[in-house]
Amino acid sequence: MRVAMYYNNHDVRLEEMPTPEIGPGELLVRVEACGICGSDTVEWYRLRRAPLVLGHEIAGQVAAVGEGVSQYKVGDRVFVYHHVPCNTCHICLSGHHTACDTFRKSHFYPGGFAEYVRVPAINTDRGVYLLPDHVSYEEGSFVEPVACVVRGARLARLQPGQTVLVLGSGITGLLHIQLARALGAGRIIATDVSDYRMEAARRFGADHVFHAREDMPTRVRQVNDGRLADLVIACAGALPALEQAVTCVERGGTVLFFALTAEGVKFPISINDLLLNEITLLGSYSGSRQDATVALQLIANGSLRVRDMITHRFGLAETQRGFELVAAAQESIKVIIEPQH
Repeated sequence: MRVAMYYNNHDVRLEEMPTPEIGPGELLVRVEACGICGSDTVEWYRLRRAPLVLGHEIAGQVAAVGEGVSQYKVGDRVFVYHHVPCNTCHICLSGHHTACDTFRKSHFYPGGFAEYVRVPAINTDRGVYLLPDHVSYEEGSFVEPVACVVRGARLARLQPGQTVLVLGSGITGLLHIQLARALGAGRIIATDVSDYRMEAARRFGADHVFHAREDMPTRVRQVNDGRLADLVIACAGALPALEQAVTCVERGGTVLFFALTAEGVKFPISINDLLLNEITLLGSYSGSRQDATVALQLIANGSLRVRDMITHRFGLAETQRGFELVAAAQESIKVIIEPQH
């Protein structure tokens, strides 16, 4: 089968490898759509394991079923979760499934930028979701990124009527904007350094959009009745965005860090400010089965306009072009790879 083998963001090669063989409890899934995630292009994180086949946002069709699998059949249209938890460790039982060791070690093989993937038994057991007939494969590939956003909003306890500030209007920022709107946020403010993405933020539901290099605390107060934001979601990993996040949150508010930084990035925070102003800082990684179930429902009922977010569709042979677009973070929103084309 054909795969897109990742060496770096500017070197993704079309190569051949054997179609995976499956064993008991496993599935072989023909990949119809796989989104390129921004994390796929974080080179300091990816290069240490290269070359490899990336891609974890997949939807496709069951091509073969292993012995003992009864809940799925050949021809089923599915979304498959790359990582799944053990559900039994202390971390899982405390509700933090995405921090589980099993979650971080489990994965399908070889990766979503391939014509087929082997779904291990543990993923088949707790990481496969049937797609409704009216949900396309490319819409189904959004289940994973939407689940990540759902989890972030849930952990941050986003409430109706709150003012939400989204720093960075790439794909995750735009999904956060749409979800905040769907959950009844009172006012949504967004930023970016790209005019293209600032316009996208307006199109997908932001009430106010500012260039990220403006005096953001002042701008937020100007459009928010003199107050800062109840919830700040940092969808950009640049240090200025992180520093900006903690200056834009209202007393009693929450800052959600939602993007990888460059390797080793740290910045000082005044503990007194956090303590006296009762500010909550939190991070959120990936999504659990609960979050994926909600994500699929939001996509299926049209609460999130995911199809409208797709700006580019490429076959496997053009995967490098897709990586370059996502890494540039300029005039693209969602890039979908269609391995069968």
